[in-house]
Amino acid sequence: MRQPRLSSVVERRLLVNYRLAPDIAARLLPGGLRPQLVRGHAVAGICLLRLGDVRPGWAPKALGMRSENAAHRIAVEWDGPGGVESGVYIPRRDTASLLTTWAGGRLFPGEHGRADFEVRETPGELHVAYATRRGGTRVDVTVEVAPELRGSELFDDLRQASSFFERGAKGFSPTAAGRLQGMELHTRSWRLDACRIVSARSSFFDGLPRGSATPDCALVMRDVPVTWSPLPAAPTGGS
Repeated sequence: MRQPRLSSVVERRLLVNYRLAPDIAARLLPGGLRPQLVRGHAVAGICLLRLGDVRPGWAPKALGMRSENAAHRIAVEWDGPGGVESGVYIPRRDTASLLTTWAGGRLFPGEHGRADFEVRETPGELHVAYATRRGGTRVDVTVEVAPELRGSELFDDLRQASSFFERGAKGFSPTAAGRLQGMELHTRSWRLDACRIVSARSSFFDGLPRGSATPDCALVMRDVPVTWSPLPAAPTGGS
């Protein structure tokens, strides 16, 4: 079953980014993908995403749904027909939505774990935490919105970081059948704000070998209309 093109609004997309040891990142990837390195580090992270008005592209806005979602991601590259391509591999997806859980692999790419979220937001501060109902994945993040990106070892400034993540619009997720499904994000209103990480905990990254995953920086996108189009083939040759 081919996934449909989706329309939605990114009400909040919080990217909490980690520097990850390249050898550890490589172990987490399927064949055909390799870590995309920045200054000798693999780039990984957690995407804490609230979507509104989610619907097939042909459906009216009134039929759209709203959901809290999360994805653990690793920036990757692969050899495509026209040269090296880049995107993200998403080993784990979680959601508060029962429909999204059911529709994972059908309407949405990859399998989704069901999770309970706790969210507190103001214009200047965001706190997002969640725990899965199965599998024991836990995340707890607090950030403060900042005028500039500071303290990152991956990026010199917000403009450089924003460009990096804008280029990684293709995302691939594993399914229970062992295949990869992909979708690509499109928007004419790309914009990110810098954040300062107050605290960041993830059982996924904290469970890796000590010292291999270090929080680096955070970015937030708010109230941006987007579309998501299915990718015809996975870089590994799967479908």
